[in-house]
Amino acid sequence: MELSSEPQNLNPTIYERTEDRIIQESDYDNDVRDEIDRREIFDLIRSINDPEHPLTLEELHVVDLDGITIDNQTNTVQVQFRPTIPHCSMATLIGLSIRAKLLYTLPTRYKVGVNIFEGAHIQESQINKQLNDKERVTAALENQHLRAVVNRCITTSES
Repeated sequence: MELSSEPQNLNPTIYERTEDRIIQESDYDNDVRDEIDRREIFDLIRSINDPEHPLTLEELHVVDLDGITIDNQTNTVQVQFRPTIPHCSMATLIGLSIRAKLLYTLPTRYKVGVNIFEGAHIQESQINKQLNDKERVTAALENQHLRAVVNRCITTSES
């Protein structure tokens, strides 16, 4: 995967951040069993940095709550994302970053799927196939250069 040094979307639309979730007292109680919900998944991926801009995927409206589906009975998490332009060359890297963040943070019992929203990219089926092929994802994350780029995207700086 070749990374372009020039951004393709020079003037992206920037959206407002969603309000932070209010932490409840029960959230700190380890004796209370609670299932993972869409908001928790959103909170994990919203701050992933875009590879081309100093903005998050939330600020670019690449990810939102509507694109997240969870089934706690089958332990599946499905995330759909929307590249900012239909020919975005960074779409695979963005999807890989979302997948990596969830694989690194969710309990191992969860099966993670990441897809582009239907009609949001000219190569959506090819990219979706790559993002959901366990062997390709593993190989990509074993590549030292690619792993460094993904880690830069998923690492957030706390203010």
